[in-house]
Amino acid sequence: MATTQPTVPPGRDATNNIRIEEEQIGHAHTNEEGLFKNGPMVDKVDQFGSHTKTDPREIALVRKLDWHILVRKLLLVGIIWSVGLKTNHILPNQPILWLMYLFNYLDRNALVNARLDDLEKRLNLVGTEYNTCVSILFVGYIAFQIPSNMILTRVKPSWYMAGFCLAWSIISLLTYLAHDYATMVAFRFLLGVTEAPFYPGALYVISMFYTRKEIAVRMSWFFTANMLASAVSPLIAAGVFSGLGGARGLAGWQWLFIIQGALSIVVAIMAFFMLPDHPLTTRWLSEEEKQLAHARICMDTTGLAEGTSVWLGLKQAAADWRTWVLVLMYNFHLSSISFQNFLPTVLQTLVQDKIMSLVLTFPPYLFAAIMAVIMGKSSGHFNERTWHITVCKSIVIIGFILPVATFNVPARMVGIFLFVGFTFGINNIILGWVSSTLGQTNEKKSVSLAIANSLGNMSSIYMPYIWDKQFAPRYIPPWLASIAFSAGCVALAWSLKLALKRQNKKMKERDPNETNFYVY
Repeated sequence: MATTQPTVPPGRDATNNIRIEEEQIGHAHTNEEGLFKNGPMVDKVDQFGSHTKTDPREIALVRKLDWHILVRKLLLVGIIWSVGLKTNHILPNQPILWLMYLFNYLDRNALVNARLDDLEKRLNLVGTEYNTCVSILFVGYIAFQIPSNMILTRVKPSWYMAGFCLAWSIISLLTYLAHDYATMVAFRFLLGVTEAPFYPGALYVISMFYTRKEIAVRMSWFFTANMLASAVSPLIAAGVFSGLGGARGLAGWQWLFIIQGALSIVVAIMAFFMLPDHPLTTRWLSEEEKQLAHARICMDTTGLAEGTSVWLGLKQAAADWRTWVLVLMYNFHLSSISFQNFLPTVLQTLVQDKIMSLVLTFPPYLFAAIMAVIMGKSSGHFNERTWHITVCKSIVIIGFILPVATFNVPARMVGIFLFVGFTFGINNIILGWVSSTLGQTNEKKSVSLAIANSLGNMSSIYMPYIWDKQFAPRYIPPWLASIAFSAGCVALAWSLKLALKRQNKKMKERDPNETNFYVY
């Protein structure tokens, strides 16, 4: 689906002092009247030019977007169900993007829990073969993300993303047929290929509908699907292993793949009819809402430029030095949270019980979901990135230090709560930073998000080998590596803040009428 860029108010230089040839980007034409006629009324802006929502039309629009796209209403329904009230009149549409992410992560994470049902023994895995089964998924996952997001700007996201959701669901279900190392590696690689379009594509879809001040908390709501999947997947696995293990001649881990894959197929079919596309073509928005949704994002974009080709969007993203600072920052962050694929194994060294180690993963991830939303809300409210990353990473580092310093079980559990609880909100802050800093065109934004997510996730290829069983039960080298990567993430955040601060100053000196600046 080709996108149409709107006209832009004066004072927005498309290049913003970035070394990309001006003729490659092209300046957006000035037609202030057309943009502001469709855009929201703006009464108050902050130092970066981000406006506070006061227009009743915009407030109503954002509520409608949240209702259809994200998780807030689903959480509300859960609360209402818990007190026994009916919900049919409250929720006309499920937050389909959130549900897709929930099952995306459940399907991916099934192998982590299957390990505790003697998967290695049944498949005759030896040495680091299990680690390879974990990491091989990300080879396919990384390789296909950038071309996928380039395609996404030219097709209907609803059909494209739903189609791949159906594909990964089928592969996840069929993984129960794996009978040795080679077949498991093949299934995991194909799962990575088919899951690749979803996460960066979902981030791109969210970024098309939400402003800089809104996007961090919306990504946090979206990311609660990951946290909930991480929290409940061990509970699901525990129930499946104890209740279905051996049924019809299948092991418990095989039933886990069958059940979660089948449920994912149902969600994929729903997604074909419920996913949004571009703001200007979304079925459940009125014509006025479509124009308002489109215009307010254009007004909020620093350095907005005319739409371009997908290849030029790739070139712009690759030529922008900020892309690589953010990519490295995200890679360091994801490298520091590699514990996610091994937390049940780590917990088993503390409690020496398979089912209990699965159950104990639930509370930290539930806490993490709550903290992720709080961090996103705070980051959006203050329109701030660097201090939020710094404070949270400092707490996370303390959490990593505890299992290094002691084998005391209560102390290590406190550490787990700290590093799990304060880690995952940072994902949303960094990716929101990518979207707001590199969003001059839809093509550049889409590719930048894919580059950040794909190269950031390269950590998932090499980090599983650091969590080798030879380091059990304390796993000191992985914890020390996590501390080092966390410190590097903070250092890069401050480096980018100082650079953007200087860039904003130059923009103001070049054009005293400029009001839209880079957020840090």
